[in-house]
Amino acid sequence: MLCRGVIATGIAVCAFWGGFAAQSLSSASLAVAQNNPPLPPLSPERLPSAVAALSEQFQDVAQKVSPAVVAVDAIKPANGSPKEEEESGSGVLVKLLGTRGVVAITNYHVVGDAVPNKVFVTLSDGRIVQPVRIWSDPESDLALLHIDNDSLPTIPLGDSDRVQRGQWVLAFGSPFGLNQTVTHGIISATHRGQISLGSTIRIKEFLQTDAAINPGSSGGPLVDLTGHVIGINTAIASKSGSSSGVSFSIPSNMVKRIASQLIEKGTVTRGYLGVQLASTLAPAEALRLGLDRVCGALVEIVHPHTPAASAGLRVGDVILLIEDVRIRDENHLINVVCALPPGQRVKLTVWRDRKPQIVEVVIGEYPGSKGRTMR
Repeated sequence: MLCRGVIATGIAVCAFWGGFAAQSLSSASLAVAQNNPPLPPLSPERLPSAVAALSEQFQDVAQKVSPAVVAVDAIKPANGSPKEEEESGSGVLVKLLGTRGVVAITNYHVVGDAVPNKVFVTLSDGRIVQPVRIWSDPESDLALLHIDNDSLPTIPLGDSDRVQRGQWVLAFGSPFGLNQTVTHGIISATHRGQISLGSTIRIKEFLQTDAAINPGSSGGPLVDLTGHVIGINTAIASKSGSSSGVSFSIPSNMVKRIASQLIEKGTVTRGYLGVQLASTLAPAEALRLGLDRVCGALVEIVHPHTPAASAGLRVGDVILLIEDVRIRDENHLINVVCALPPGQRVKLTVWRDRKPQIVEVVIGEYPGSKGRTMR
């Protein structure tokens, strides 16, 4: 309503000034105006060349990527009970080292703990195939559906570390069951982790985009204008349940790291400190602690008999660096620690008693979920 009101007011103002100007025009000026009727609408051929070229690039990418985009339907156990529930989403076919055939990457929340013969992958040409095994990692919300068929079309995984805010992207999927839908937008932000998702999802380092993503798009690819997958669409921030221009995708480099461990070992090994962190470090709290900016991760609890306790970390410490990696926030700390191998000794720079101090810690192994393989 606000936008509509502003537009109406603008029209009224323009009409007023138009009438005033018309009264002051000479007859000669009026004659000139009458002899110059409004130009016809621009034809596609007259569009600015840059816009036309971008449109053609969108079309080329859509044509290249669409054959590798799939719809995923699963019949999965409901909350661990014998009762089953149906779930639909999207996926993308890729080739991964160490596997025959192809892998359809999707979200764990799409397939859950469904067994392979209750997961159905619909290809762009309407064919239906089923995975021979499923690797999944609930903590990152990723699932890999292994399809033993080398003839299926695939697209490559790109380098998400090179993604820049403001660059064009296309999102593919099956929103509301509408298979082979493509939308466009830009990268709104990188390194987003301050969003609440399912209780099992602990690893959050999303690309944010304004490309329209809706229910059913989960697991579909976010691609750059070279046709490389830079993210797996996972979540939206919305009060209505539909797209509000704030969507999140798992970066492709995280997909590569997790996929390589699942395929090689069947599990995902993650580093562990043994602390509970504040969900945010407020500006007022940062100033109270003597920091001049909001940065780092604030320790709220140090669990006993953990690497953090053995290293002497304290409640109230703010972890600023791990080795030479500057920590942005608590979610960044979780991701950096999880990527470290258990047993590695690292140096932490912590803010304690209004000054930086060095603490050395030996990384432990996270005792939670390690991923799973369904056959």
